[in-house]
This record gives sequence, C-alpha cells and structure tokens, in this order.
Amino acid sequence: MLTINVAVLLAVIVVMRLRRRTQARSRAEERNTALLVLVLGILIAPTPVGQSVFDGIGRLVRGVSGIGL
Repeated sequence: MLTINVAVLLAVIVVMRLRRRTQARSRAEERNTALLVLVLGILIAPTPVGQSVFDGIGRLVRGVSGIGL
C-alpha cells in the first residue's frame, strides 16, 4: 500500500509553483502560493524536523542579537 505524506506532497507543489517565472504569475496565484506555504509550515512545525529548525533559528537569532536567553 502506498501512503503519501501530506507535507511532502505540499512541498512538491510549492516547489513546482515557485519554479515558474515571476512575470507569469497573477495576484491570485501569488496568494494561493502563500497560502500553500503557510499550510506547509503548519504541517511541518509539530514534527521533530520542524522543532529542530525552530531551535536552530532561535539559537541563530540569540547569537546574532547577543541576548543569552
């Protein structure tokens, strides 16, 4: 049985949409792409990969800002 992870499917769709030329996109397409990226972020955030990315960005921001939280 083949199972498809929704986050992986959305990531493929986002990559395919972003490969198109910028001049060829309408405003509605831009909004739809932004919505897809938002949903992808929501799906990835609670996973271990999402948490490690969040922690890494947090460390980077603390290091750049000089705040030792």
